[in-house]
Amino acid sequence: MSEGDLARAFCCIQNPQDMLAFFKEIFTPAERKDFSLRWELMKMLKQGYSQRDIASALGISLCKITRGAKIIHNPKSTTNRILDQAPIRKERIA
Repeated sequence: MSEGDLARAFCCIQNPQDMLAFFKEIFTPAERKDFSLRWELMKMLKQGYSQRDIASALGISLCKITRGAKIIHNPKSTTNRILDQAPIRKERIA
């Protein structure tokens, strides 16, 4: 399966429950955790948290966060568009 095939499969899914079920069927728990962590760091960057605060809160390296920051700083990025459309709530850093 190519990435394009997988993207088309994702596009066929119309609700979050079906998407979650699909994720559980094709991704391992570790892969789902990694995807969730990456999405969380993107949301936190978009909300304006510092890279150091994110690293501390999520227990991840600054290198991984820097890659996300480059995406968030690109106003034409697909991630920015999705985050602008998706309802996100500001998380509290512990």
